This record gives sequence, C-alpha cells and structure tokens, in this order.
Amino acid sequence: MSHILKIVLGAASVALLAACVEETGNASLGYASAQDQACLRAVKAETNNTDAVVLTSSFSQAGTEVIVGVGPQRARWQCIAYSNGATSRPMSLTDEGFL
Repeated sequence: MSHILKIVLGAASVALLAACVEETGNASLGYASAQDQACLRAVKAETNNTDAVVLTSSFSQAGTEVIVGVGPQRARWQCIAYSNGATSRPMSLTDEGFL
C-alpha cells in the first residue's frame, strides 16, 4: 500500500511541475540569460538610463517576460524577449503611457 501511495504522489508532483512557468532570478546570482540581457539593453535605451537591473524574469516559449528596475527608485519596466534575440518595446509599469 505504501509503495502505491508513493507512486501516486510522485506522479502528481511531476504533473504539477510540468505546468509551471520557469521563474529565474539569474541577476541575483551575478549572471543573466540572453533574454534578460536583451531586455536590459532595450530598457536602458528606451529610458536613456544606465542605472537598471533585472528584477524578475519569467520564461515561456512564446517569449520571456523580463521586469527591469530603473533608477534609484527601481521604477518597474516590462519587456518581452524572444528566442531570435528580438524584444518588444519596453513599457513602464510605474507610469503606463508616460512616454
């Protein structure tokens, strides 16, 4: 009985993990993925501010959403990076439509 329960719990765990979206925190480890770097460059260019860091990155096959903090207040900007190296135009999450 215990063996069957372990198999069922293991299968349920695998099914739950398969539905997850990868949340990466590479920036805190001192490195960033190519997608993180592409969005960081795009946000720096859009804001004309080199004081920017990747706050979060959420991978999906459609495109990686990268949230970048800009300036001393770490104003949040969103960018989508694609596997071909392209990015969406960065968008302010602090003051949408300001630019």
